[in-house]
Amino acid sequence: MSLINSVPETLVTAKLDEVLNWTRKSSVWYMLFGLACCAIEMMQTGGPRSDLDRFGAVPRATPRVSDLIIVSGTLTLKMALRTKLLYEQMPEPKYVISMGSCANCGGLFQLAYSVCDGVDKVIPVDVYVPGCPPRPEALTEGLLKLQEKIQQERWLVRDPGTADIATA
Repeated sequence: MSLINSVPETLVTAKLDEVLNWTRKSSVWYMLFGLACCAIEMMQTGGPRSDLDRFGAVPRATPRVSDLIIVSGTLTLKMALRTKLLYEQMPEPKYVISMGSCANCGGLFQLAYSVCDGVDKVIPVDVYVPGCPPRPEALTEGLLKLQEKIQQERWLVRDPGTADIATA
């Protein structure tokens, strides 16, 4: 009896981590959070010409259902506290894309007393998108880099530093 013909054609084998990561990277819900002129480019990226929907990224208006926040534009010190609050309201796992020179390092406003020197001073950033303002293609590439990062995550691996209660 041949083993080749006995396996059904619809059988797919994969690691559970790979399946979980594939579903998570294919359904990224990003929060609409535009602070300055880069927000216009972010809106254009969600429009019909660039269409982030084809990569599985869907805009959401609330942090409680979003797993990605795209900080686009100049982050002032007054807005930094609110940004941290929005980040803390997001469920785990959560990701951050810093979009534009102003969000990355303060941009041309970095010498102003009211501008934060980068989003990474307030919340952890996963992907930086450079430019002033970055084109929609650059934000699309940033989303693809984030999806690559999501695909590499390991969820079902036990940390060797923690001991089981049953074995202790």
